[in-house]
Amino acid sequence: MRAAVGNHLRIHGRHVADGEQLGEIIEVRGDDGRPPYVVRFGDGHESLIFPGPDCVVEDGSTTDT
Repeated sequence: MRAAVGNHLRIHGRHVADGEQLGEIIEVRGDDGRPPYVVRFGDGHESLIFPGPDCVVEDGSTTDT
C-alpha cells in the first residue's frame, strides 16, 4: 500500500453495524509512500495508522463520506 499526503484512508467496518471511517492522510512516515500514516478524521481526531486488509487508500479528490 502506498499513499501521499492529501489522500484519504477508508477503513471498512469489520462487522455489519460498524460502518466505515474516512480520514485524510496528513503525514506519511514510511519510505516511498508506505505506512504508517498519520490520519485526521472528520471529528478532528488524529491517529497513527498501520493499515490492514480492511483499509483502502483513495485519491484526495474523493468527496463522499
